[in-house]
Amino acid sequence: MNRKGKYVYDWPRPMVTVDAAVFAVIGDSIKLLLINRGNEPYKGQWAIPGGFVGIDEELDNAVARELAEETGLSGVKLEQMRTFGKVGRDPRGRQITVVYMGIITEGLDRIKAGDDAAKAQWFDINSLPPNMAFDHAEVAKFAIERLKAKLIATR
Repeated sequence: MNRKGKYVYDWPRPMVTVDAAVFAVIGDSIKLLLINRGNEPYKGQWAIPGGFVGIDEELDNAVARELAEETGLSGVKLEQMRTFGKVGRDPRGRQITVVYMGIITEGLDRIKAGDDAAKAQWFDINSLPPNMAFDHAEVAKFAIERLKAKLIATR
């Protein structure tokens, strides 16, 4: 058996992903950036941009890369928000995701779907699509509440 690395274990290990909940505040309207999945699982459903972390990749670099690959946005200031790891959240296997949050004020029109995203689109937070992929409805709800708390705190 060809195995890389010094430490190899017989038990299964979880997969790790990163997701970027990116908001735009336009006047009294708050938008969340979503991608329409081009691949299974959940092909054709809306999701928060994100994907798998490379084996030698830092989390901050992975989330910036995934956001750029799937939406064309780069240089967005992202901060780690929360980890989601409910068993069964991904039909491909045990998966834990580290979710980041960011707010942009310019360049909203530069989004362009790429990589495994069929579309990239801004949605009003009060009109998010139903039946989002994975547990992203829960992730979006948490991110929206966190954003509202931040906005209230800065007033």
